[in-house]
Amino acid sequence: MDYVIRPLVAEDEPILWEMLYQGLPSRAQERPSRDIVHRPELSRYVKDWGRAGDAGFVAHDKKDGSLLGAVWLRQPVHKTDAPPELALVVKLEHRKHGLGTALLTQLVRANPEQSTISLSFVAGKPVLRLYERFGFKIVEERPNGVVMHRGA
Repeated sequence: MDYVIRPLVAEDEPILWEMLYQGLPSRAQERPSRDIVHRPELSRYVKDWGRAGDAGFVAHDKKDGSLLGAVWLRQPVHKTDAPPELALVVKLEHRKHGLGTALLTQLVRANPEQSTISLSFVAGKPVLRLYERFGFKIVEERPNGVVMHRGA
């Protein structure tokens, strides 16, 4: 797979809405309505993208420009003391080809000061091992995810 990774900009908010939807867990053949991403617990990852502190990258197929995946960090609104929340989504058909690793590498290199991040996902999800390979360790477990820290 030949792809290009570029930084996210404010005009990429529609891309992030799509990535948010693609990252939702789903049962075989059963996808939720696209409107689900506009619920407050999900929309907070994307709504008004481009505000101070937002950072991330998107991957496109080099040949046809199709969207492959994205990774982004966002500081929770009204929680300036909370760690930024990280989202990483690779479209299902492009997983297990190193794209998630490439995206996370870009994000970590571009934001070395972000050593503590918050992740929301189902416990035990295989992507946890990816973050551990980057040196992140769980420092707090929450009902819907974890807070991880990477030493300097």
